[in-house]
Amino acid sequence: MTSSSLQLLYGNIDIYLFDQLLKGHYNNCQKVIDVGCGGGRNLVYFLNNGFEVYGIDPDPVAINAVKALAERLSPTHPLLNFRVSSAEDMPFGEEYFDLLICSAVLHFADNEMHFKEMLLAMWKVIKPGGFFFARLASVIGIEELISPLGNGRYLLPDGTARFLVNEQTLLDYTNELNGYLYEPIKTTNVQNLRCMTTWCLQKL
Repeated sequence: MTSSSLQLLYGNIDIYLFDQLLKGHYNNCQKVIDVGCGGGRNLVYFLNNGFEVYGIDPDPVAINAVKALAERLSPTHPLLNFRVSSAEDMPFGEEYFDLLICSAVLHFADNEMHFKEMLLAMWKVIKPGGFFFARLASVIGIEELISPLGNGRYLLPDGTARFLVNEQTLLDYTNELNGYLYEPIKTTNVQNLRCMTTWCLQKL
């Protein structure tokens, strides 16, 4: 298969989400939501393969973009599934989704309380047995290169300010949520500018 064929099938998907698809973790999922979906870069595969796809983002421009993507890839897909909303105030009922994707969102938390508010709101809408896939910035691997700003936020070497977690924080939340790590916590160091951690849970 050529790279252009892969691009058509998967779009500009997060490589770690692609890894989960290849491993078959989401084979039995039907309802999928991307929280902080942007223009839909992580939704191309799901729209191409008959999933019931939802997305939220606080940016109306992003929602218009993901609606246009859905119209192109899956013309009968309900556009009302894509809504302007924050992670902590989603307009969906409890235990509604089989898979929740949250890529590069949680590190925009204002503080620990905001982080937990977003996390609990997302966890609530996942069905028992469903999956939570998150990518977020962390301190793991760059502890000596970051500067604390207070409230759990740090200045990163790349010049951005983010709310950062460590491995123990993620393990503690995994226990608090009664979740199961279906993949070990993995962290990628991006040239000592920032570290991005993959956190994959199943709701028991």
